[in-house]
Amino acid sequence: MSRILIDVNDVQVKELAALAEREQRSRAAVVREAIGAYLAQRQQAPERNVFGLWQRRGVDGLSYQQELRSEW
Repeated sequence: MSRILIDVNDVQVKELAALAEREQRSRAAVVREAIGAYLAQRQQAPERNVFGLWQRRGVDGLSYQQELRSEW
């Protein structure tokens, strides 16, 4: 396991310590979990961002596809 050094403000440290105490875990464990959740969310984001992308365009997708292919 690697170590990293980060700067956080005093409020974040206090909230992190309180959360860790409530869950009876170390601050490091809470931070590791948070980083894991953040990375998982960022890896899935592109797929969620494209769903329904053409919804408001007012163009039928099949018609648009056929029009583009007619140029070939």
